[in-house]
Amino acid sequence: MKNIPFNKPYMTGKELFYIAEAHFNHMLAGDGPFTKKCHEWLEAKTGAKKALLTHSCTAALEMAAILADIQSGDEVIMPSYTFVSTANAFALRGGVPIFVDIRPDTLNIDETRIEAAITSRTKAIVPVHYAGVACEMDAIMDIAQRHNLLVIEDAAQAIMSTYKGKPLGSIGHMGAYSFHETKNIISGEGGALLVNDDRFIERAEIIREKGTNRSQFFRGQVDKYTWIDIGSSYLPGEVIAAFLWAQMEEASTITDCRLNIWKQYHAALESLEAAGSIRRPIIPQYCQHNAHMYYVLLDSLATRTRVIDGLKQQGINAVFHYVPLHLAPAGKRYARTHGDMVNTEDLSNRLLRLPLWVGMNSVENIVTELTGVVINKTITQVIRLGR
Repeated sequence: MKNIPFNKPYMTGKELFYIAEAHFNHMLAGDGPFTKKCHEWLEAKTGAKKALLTHSCTAALEMAAILADIQSGDEVIMPSYTFVSTANAFALRGGVPIFVDIRPDTLNIDETRIEAAITSRTKAIVPVHYAGVACEMDAIMDIAQRHNLLVIEDAAQAIMSTYKGKPLGSIGHMGAYSFHETKNIISGEGGALLVNDDRFIERAEIIREKGTNRSQFFRGQVDKYTWIDIGSSYLPGEVIAAFLWAQMEEASTITDCRLNIWKQYHAALESLEAAGSIRRPIIPQYCQHNAHMYYVLLDSLATRTRVIDGLKQQGINAVFHYVPLHLAPAGKRYARTHGDMVNTEDLSNRLLRLPLWVGMNSVENIVTELTGVVINKTITQVIRLGR
């Protein structure tokens, strides 16, 4: 029986060489030569005013929450259909995540619902670029400007993606990337904070270095460093940065490979969508995505469960995604919803993610098995209904 994993981390072949170089040069703590290369690459690629590697995207979001001066009771608008870190970063500061529903096409936050959720306690909007497809950033930035709010992009899945030609993560006041092994560009664990507003650059460096001005000391700007502000140890070690640099060097090639697989899925599943059995991803014309994932929407939770089990029997590991945060125990305790969450609850039950990783030769077998399971289920329904 074939065994097709859902994800398989891609190695460029240079990772161990660069790690050995860091070891040879006795540069293992953070902010060494490889970290500097990664920072320069991110700033050049995105246009961010300052890029700072972190040990995770979670850490980058936590830094953003501190920089946004989130205090107890402050409200932060975001989708419920996201990873827990999006909300947790702000809840840790005493903030209250305010969940609004998602769009039925891209599964991103519904920008038309944001303004009605704004109150006198609202501090920020956190759009999440689901599957590396951009939220409607022009509308979101306009709302933020009119209400004097910060925009913090959760671009965990979105490196190498753009909105109207602008790199995701570089449009809001701050942005956060993930380099977890499930992402396109990886370092095992890892992330980055992009600072796009001059007001936050100096403090971001201090927060990242345990609340000290250590970065200024190493640049020769002060003769000693000391405790300046709150902060934590958010920077990764140089071994992580060395691994990441090998990936960044091949970022365009990795993205092209993933896009090729994504397009294979999209073409092969067109007929199944035409038959009304699934819905394929919808990509707005002005969005360039990075093929972070390929998903389909099935007709019900029961169908999805049946399809996952059927594919598993054939050695194909397809998975569902987030359980909406507003339905989680901590979501009920620390957050609130504004308006109904019809799309969030419906689509999260029907979404199925298919294997996608660099090195997959073809999606033909996966599509064949998926079609077989879905069609058999449809035939069973028709017979049962007597049609």
